[in-house]
Amino acid sequence: MSEKQKQEAIKRMRLLQIMNSVITDFKNNGRIYYSERQSAMFPATLYWLDNKPEWVAMVKNFEKKNHALVYHAQLTHTQMGDLLSLLYVSNDELSWDEDRKWIVNEDGLMYSMVINLDDDTFSEVGTIQVRPAMGGVVRTA
Repeated sequence: MSEKQKQEAIKRMRLLQIMNSVITDFKNNGRIYYSERQSAMFPATLYWLDNKPEWVAMVKNFEKKNHALVYHAQLTHTQMGDLLSLLYVSNDELSWDEDRKWIVNEDGLMYSMVINLDDDTFSEVGTIQVRPAMGGVVRTA
């Protein structure tokens, strides 16, 4: 992870309207939070990712293999399994402006590493769509 990636992650967190205290904790301590949809009333409850050591290991593995920086995650419960979407900054600085434009102009569209926690064979990098909710994010597509 580079300092430039960290600053880019903070920019994206602000664009996604992630709670200021979550951004500060990431900036000062490197702590990653995840948003989990509990119900329609609680679409983006925030938790520390380090509450789940096995998820932290998955994040570190992804970051190392891809020279990426994960700044937030989103947990969705589906019929295909529980999906942990890792929001990240790549090391390709030339794509960052375009990535930020997608977040703003395409209603939260971004590349994400989606890990199927129930069946890893269905894990992949792809585009997802999120929107701000309760200081975190909720996945919409």
